[in-house]
Amino acid sequence: MAQPNASQIIEGQKQDWNRVAGGWEKWDRAFDEQMAFLNHRLVADARLHAGMNVLDLGSGTGYPALLGAQVVEQSGRVTGMDLAEQMLAAAERKATRLGLGNVSFRTGDVTDLPFDANAFDAVTSRFCLMFLPEIPKAAAEIARVLKPGSWVAAAVWSAPEKNPSIGLSMAAIKQVIELPAPDPTAPGIFRLAKPGELASFFQQAGLVDVTDQEFLAEWVYASAEEYYTSLMEIAAPVQNLMAKLTDAQKQDVKQRILQAASNYTRAGRIVFPMAVRMVAGRKPV
Repeated sequence: MAQPNASQIIEGQKQDWNRVAGGWEKWDRAFDEQMAFLNHRLVADARLHAGMNVLDLGSGTGYPALLGAQVVEQSGRVTGMDLAEQMLAAAERKATRLGLGNVSFRTGDVTDLPFDANAFDAVTSRFCLMFLPEIPKAAAEIARVLKPGSWVAAAVWSAPEKNPSIGLSMAAIKQVIELPAPDPTAPGIFRLAKPGELASFFQQAGLVDVTDQEFLAEWVYASAEEYYTSLMEIAAPVQNLMAKLTDAQKQDVKQRILQAASNYTRAGRIVFPMAVRMVAGRKPV
């Protein structure tokens, strides 16, 4: 079978993210609260301050773009981009509720940014770049639109064994049906998990002062059932696989996931470790 090309991959991802947009908005508050530390870290690594013109890539339902808009204040502006218009519709509703008039959202492909060179004072990106079929091209585009002396800050997932809340469901499905071995170079959650990988792409794009740090934290759910429910409503790749199972197989997978998640019980809650790679770089003056 022929492998999909870049445009086909992007279109498939767009459909997937639009399909789960309602789930992401449903679980929005819990995720935003738990990811607050990461949003603030990105804002700090990108050196955001009042008056800046900022680009956020892969904004999804709004973060860190919304936090960035608060930091740059009314004298600044944030533009958020994402493939999925339904995710961005949720981001726009949040911006309205927060009274943020200095942030706007538009659909687009990160590997072909519709902006002039040297247009932005900073670029942020949370859990976006690893899904791109052409990462070097995206890194070059980021470098192109950054003003000289300005910073990009990006978060991508670290190794799967350090993020059991992500890999646990796939492991359960593999126990029920046979799945092909994943291509480590294909777009996916852990595509940029190796130390130095995204940093290398940034350096190849001409960025300097590049840093790459693994950031450890925790991810909490009230119960294993809550974890399972949220997973089925927001994880497009898991949805795609579950759709291929019989009802009996789905129940088998559910019980395996619940049992595996319960191994992370602490003080009556499910507490997963998580590990994120924080990568930043500056465009030379």
